[in-house]
Amino acid sequence: MKRPGLISLIVTTYEWPQALLRVLECLERQRDDNFEVIVADDGSGPATAEAIRQFQQGSRMAIRHSWQPHEGFRAAESRNRAVLASRGDYLIFLDGDCLARAGFLAAHRELAEPGWFVAGNRALLSERFTRELLPSAEAVADWSARSLGGWLGARLRGDVNRLAPMLRLPARWQRKNKPREWRGAKTCNLAVWREDFLAVDGFDESYVGWGHEDADLAVRLIRSGIQRKEGRFAASVLHLWHAAAPRQGLSNNEQRLADVLAAERTRAVVGIGRERPVQSST
Repeated sequence: MKRPGLISLIVTTYEWPQALLRVLECLERQRDDNFEVIVADDGSGPATAEAIRQFQQGSRMAIRHSWQPHEGFRAAESRNRAVLASRGDYLIFLDGDCLARAGFLAAHRELAEPGWFVAGNRALLSERFTRELLPSAEAVADWSARSLGGWLGARLRGDVNRLAPMLRLPARWQRKNKPREWRGAKTCNLAVWREDFLAVDGFDESYVGWGHEDADLAVRLIRSGIQRKEGRFAASVLHLWHAAAPRQGLSNNEQRLADVLAAERTRAVVGIGRERPVQSST
């Protein structure tokens, strides 16, 4: 079966360089090293650019910074721009506040299969636990490598909302039991073949503001014949606590999602293939 070559990790960020550094440090420790990182920056200021530059200098990873001006919450366009700056034949979308354990990339590579996209999941960390982890790369590394017993203790203390994402089950475990389910596929942890992503014209950039651009992509992928495979119990991430994002524009995005569900199209209304100004990427 075809396996990915170079994997492009698309990591979204906006004005939280401390969290982004913890995410990059976790990626530095991946057991699979055939990957690149593209930071999809939705208009952060100089502090984020400097944090990335400093990290690049001492990193073994190939890291590029894809930046666009901040004109509202434009995660869809930011991710599309980052894909255009990438080189891999397989894409993994990861948020800049989601920590990947050392086997994350290897698990996604094992799950990759032509004709399927992979929806991973996450465990949410508490505010207190996030404050404990954020200042220290060593603390993140220590907790990422903890045994199930250590995570059970964290669950009992309320430091993590679910224990299930910490479990590892075989790659064939009920992974294809909901092949046409678009709900719950979130771009904080989502993998797709580059050719499949481009065939549906990527994310729909008409989604501005928080919400549903990931569901829209999943709907169009499934409609185009690409089915959903579960990444649970294999490729999970730890989501740092943060205040809820503003929900301006949510009603408009809900209507856009309703429109795509009622239609038959597979391509984005405003997609990755549109003409655009030259992006900033370093």
